[in-house]
Amino acid sequence: MIEQLLHAPAFWLAATLGIYLGATRLFLASRRFALLNPVLLTVTLLAILLWLTGTPYARYESGAHLVGFLLGPATVALAIPLYQSRDLLRRTWLPLAGGLVAGSLVTVLSVVAIGHWLGLSRPVLLALAPKAVTTPIALGITAKLGGATSLVAVFTVVTGVTGATIGLAMLRLIRVHDDETAGFAMGLSGSGIGTARAFEESERMGAFGGLAVGLNGLFTAVVLPLLMHWHLLPLR
Repeated sequence: MIEQLLHAPAFWLAATLGIYLGATRLFLASRRFALLNPVLLTVTLLAILLWLTGTPYARYESGAHLVGFLLGPATVALAIPLYQSRDLLRRTWLPLAGGLVAGSLVTVLSVVAIGHWLGLSRPVLLALAPKAVTTPIALGITAKLGGATSLVAVFTVVTGVTGATIGLAMLRLIRVHDDETAGFAMGLSGSGIGTARAFEESERMGAFGGLAVGLNGLFTAVVLPLLMHWHLLPLR
């Protein structure tokens, strides 16, 4: 009976949602303790469950693929709070544009330079380059450039979880307290997962996180191929 349950696709979808809901309650009960981030906790517990039951990832993915499918609509839905903050965006577009260009270029160039120094192959470097972009967009960029698409989700999730876990604490450490700046930084460095964490603080912070996710995806999709064409990336 247990074996049949483990082979049922619906079980893994229910397990994913159930573990996430439980992790969210624990996170809130701990007063938002950073290391109990719901995404980080859910990924860890699911990995342990798959290991204990000897379940291959392909079987898990056959049931939980709906969660991945919803990444696209969830990213598009970020436009709603963004539209509600449109007046504020008109007043702050210049510093946001500067932050976008600086943040995106530093993210791409630094990770590729470090990866090149470590001797990573070209497909891996191309999977690392868009790591701060939300997963659906990063997959498209990497596929077009000939990178290792199988690694993209891993890099983007690790980046997002890291940003969501320590991002706000680091911003507070350097005395960044306004929702607009903090939200934009969280979305720019932590993609959708960082933006979800920003929404837990305030709707305005989440709206600016959503803006950063969308603009960073567009900017990276345009600039990364140009950097390759101009031979400005140290790719093997």
